[in-house]
Amino acid sequence: MKSAAVVNYAPEKGAVELREMPRPEIGEDEVLLEVANVGVCGSDLHQWTADHSWPVNYPVVLGHEFGGHIVQTGSRVAAWKEGDRVVSETAAIIDPHNPMTRAGLYNLDPTRKGFGYGVNGAMTRYVSVPARCLHAVPAALPFEEACLTEPCCVAFNAVVENSRLRPGDRVVVLGPGTIGILCAAVARLCGAEVAVVGLEADRRRLDIAAGYGCTAIAGDAGTWARERDGLGADCVIDAAGTSITLKIAMDLVRPNGRITKVGWGPQPLQYSLDPLVQKNITLQGSFSHNWPVWERVIALLAGGQLDVKPIIGGVWPVTEWKEAFEKMHGGEVVKSVLKPV
Repeated sequence: MKSAAVVNYAPEKGAVELREMPRPEIGEDEVLLEVANVGVCGSDLHQWTADHSWPVNYPVVLGHEFGGHIVQTGSRVAAWKEGDRVVSETAAIIDPHNPMTRAGLYNLDPTRKGFGYGVNGAMTRYVSVPARCLHAVPAALPFEEACLTEPCCVAFNAVVENSRLRPGDRVVVLGPGTIGILCAAVARLCGAEVAVVGLEADRRRLDIAAGYGCTAIAGDAGTWARERDGLGADCVIDAAGTSITLKIAMDLVRPNGRITKVGWGPQPLQYSLDPLVQKNITLQGSFSHNWPVWERVIALLAGGQLDVKPIIGGVWPVTEWKEAFEKMHGGEVVKSVLKPV
């Protein structure tokens, strides 16, 4: 049995096409998942436009934000059964003996390989998934929303685990993409005052950020950052996909403040990091997520405290992947979701 799949087949720009892929075999510790929905991530777009900065195992089926039903279990899988509703973490291959893995931080295992770049992802009907990656999805949570657990976990890890916000903090989020808006939404849950900053071309996305109770700013956020006491924001979360925004973050953050960088930017900096020293700034990277973050985020989604519906711009059949990619890439929608056929 073959199914349509969105495949990134080479490192050149635009090297993504629809191919027929066989139903995968599963190992004894894996399950076969029938995908219900899969979100389009900014990293999928970066691989499509060939401006990414991570190694890709070509050819590879794209997609790492997904959920669905288990249709088959491996011989050593005991905790799951056919029909279970689940979402999957992204760390498809990890080294169980790596010190990071043994500490529960397998997301930081340098040998880690994820769905959609290291192994085949979920922009197709069936995907094989290690049972250790699975989390149960409550029946009341639709898969169109549940498939966005992964980007919500990226935001939660950046805001809660790595930025450690406090109620009343003033937070600037640079970049009104999926991760930026979700970071802003999570920061609001933490009791922070939040401004989301983009360009005038991002106005549609900024309006969505405003719906989460944030101040939407197209252009310079300096006045907002300094309006409390003139010193700047307590924390700046850099969720933009370009390196120049770190310079902006260093200007907006207050002395002894924090910058959390979650957006990828492969470009050389070409500017001084002296303000980092002069202002005694803490610069924190934030990458991926782990098991307890997923459990907490699923609870927030299922309980309605974190609502992803406003960022979903539409659901397209996987055969119309290009339109879904283009609308997201062009800024018409924040998040595109695909449905296998």
